[in-house]
Amino acid sequence: MRHLLPPAEDVTVSNRVVFACSCEGTMPLDAEAIGRGCGGRVETGDQLCGRELDRIRAAFAAGGPVTVSCTLKAPLFDEVAEEEGAQGRVAYANIREAAGWSREAARAGPKMAALLAAAAEPIAPVPVVTLESKGVVLVYGRDESAIEVGRRLADHLDVTVLLTRPGEVAPPRRDEFPVLQGTVRTATGHLGAFSLAIDDYALPAPSSRERLVFGPARSGATSTCDLVVDLTGNPPLFPAHEVRSGYLRADPRDPAAVARAVFEASHLVGTFDKTRFIDFRTGLCAHSRSRITGCTRCLDVCPTGAIAPAGDTVAVDPFVCAGCGTCASVCPTGAAATTLPPADALMRRLRTLLRAYRAAGGAEAALLLHDGEHGADLVEALARSGDGLPADVLPLALNEVTQVGLETLTGAFAFGAVAVHLLARGRPKHDLAPLHRNVARAEAIVQALGYGSGDGSPVVSVIETDDPDALGRALAQAARGTAAATPAGLVPEGDARSVLRVTLRELHHAAPRPVDRIALDAGAPFGGLDFRTEACTLCHACVGACPTGALADDPDRPRLTFAESLCVQCGLCAGTCPEDVITLAPRLDFAAWSAPRVTLKEEEPFDCVTCGKPFGTRSTIERIIGRLQDKHWMFAGAAGQSRIRALMMCDTCRVSHVVTEGFDPHAAPGPKTTEDYLRERG
Repeated sequence: MRHLLPPAEDVTVSNRVVFACSCEGTMPLDAEAIGRGCGGRVETGDQLCGRELDRIRAAFAAGGPVTVSCTLKAPLFDEVAEEEGAQGRVAYANIREAAGWSREAARAGPKMAALLAAAAEPIAPVPVVTLESKGVVLVYGRDESAIEVGRRLADHLDVTVLLTRPGEVAPPRRDEFPVLQGTVRTATGHLGAFSLAIDDYALPAPSSRERLVFGPARSGATSTCDLVVDLTGNPPLFPAHEVRSGYLRADPRDPAAVARAVFEASHLVGTFDKTRFIDFRTGLCAHSRSRITGCTRCLDVCPTGAIAPAGDTVAVDPFVCAGCGTCASVCPTGAAATTLPPADALMRRLRTLLRAYRAAGGAEAALLLHDGEHGADLVEALARSGDGLPADVLPLALNEVTQVGLETLTGAFAFGAVAVHLLARGRPKHDLAPLHRNVARAEAIVQALGYGSGDGSPVVSVIETDDPDALGRALAQAARGTAAATPAGLVPEGDARSVLRVTLRELHHAAPRPVDRIALDAGAPFGGLDFRTEACTLCHACVGACPTGALADDPDRPRLTFAESLCVQCGLCAGTCPEDVITLAPRLDFAAWSAPRVTLKEEEPFDCVTCGKPFGTRSTIERIIGRLQDKHWMFAGAAGQSRIRALMMCDTCRVSHVVTEGFDPHAAPGPKTTEDYLRERG
């Protein structure tokens, strides 16, 4: 059955064909609601992957974009698309487990429309880096079990076995591969480029009889290899070792785990593409200036050690980065940004999701952010064996929930959501503390602006569970907040910081009860400065240190200005200021964001007594003269007056004056002796 429906006024009409399938009648389809939310042409069916497949084929052949409401049979549809030359024009959405297989399926029409509309948002190409492994493996163990693993891998890889503090180990009958003694002191690297520092390194004696006997040991040896199989049972060699490519660790007492490690290692030969999860822009980094450390947020939270200081900035090793995205979620400047997806692309998808939901007749949507593995599995399990997701909960898959920053959490409310839930693992792979801090800040902001539930219940939450039933109960009991009266329609673009500024302004504009200032916790990525004006000398050291241009000087006058919307609270200005007049004030001040730059301090310039050119400040020049005149031998007497006059000149005139007057920098009085001091005292 086909439906041709006029779209709602606020939905963009396109030549896209949207296929919604009831999956053999197992879920109801509200074609009218889907049409209002998606626009274009909507077609419904019962078995689009089988007897109605020709309808899909015809749509592919027609040459326009197509959205199919099935991810289960996506490989089949991809084959048909390739046959019809439609690659790149097909998008898929899961409306079955995410919406149709639910106790509230009858009300899920707007939700299906939202999922189908969001799936059509363009996906940016994913950048990659290339790893190359030649199959050189180090099997690191304690006893014969490591040697046995070496035998099993010898047909596939270039094997070396390293035994740490071995006990009674029977000598192998044949030297198929080296068996060495040693203990790994430090380890760095990744698949294809491991480097290990080894102590207690020794070679075995060929004459070993009852047990392996090793020769003289030495420390400081170095080993390089493409992959490491760790069977020691000791603490792992790397932080977040589970996501270190090429490092396979198994409990030697668990045969199944050892077998999995052997199987995986045997396949790690060749060239592999790894996603470049973080796009890092060094020009935006606020880590350091002039050897003064400012922002260390990304360094503090990276679980794998992929980020290291590199002068005034930091360096991100894409080969080690595991893609948790935590660095991007805490980066105040947008220097570190996720690529799966970029911040502005995620906000466009979020906007489309909520916009289509409202256009299709939905109201008060809650957002469920989850990762593509654990979260998708729980949503599917809840749909197949439980009540399914509520009809007003819109799921949105990300690479990792730990990548979610304030721009996403606050943007959801600006676009019309009434709650945001983040689904995390009960046993998380990465530290969730940075995520909880972002959630707490977002909660403080939306509650202050009137988006809250009214009873103080949180409307931004993290659900940590591995149980689909627990997920269902948490969503059913979760509070719903107050929706924006007129949701934002602006599409944010640019880097993460630009997106954050736009979404916060839109959030304030659409707020049920807007306020101009919200106090935030220390470490928040925006705020102002408490400035002791009277102690400032206008040296402008803070201007040179500020990485975002929040602090600026004036080329025409001695003046220091500040733009609060640009401040990222990195602390470089406070750390650089020689008079210690700056204190960070974390807050969200919408009035300051909308106002022009404010003048923190301005003084009258001092005019050069020779050419009249303004330079420095009058108070500074007069203070210097007051401290030196008649109080230092160089500035005493008639000759000293000439030198005092030099202090009142600009740099150009001062050079000419010094040359003309012939100042002798060595004409200092001789050193005072004890007799001189006694004479003066007498």
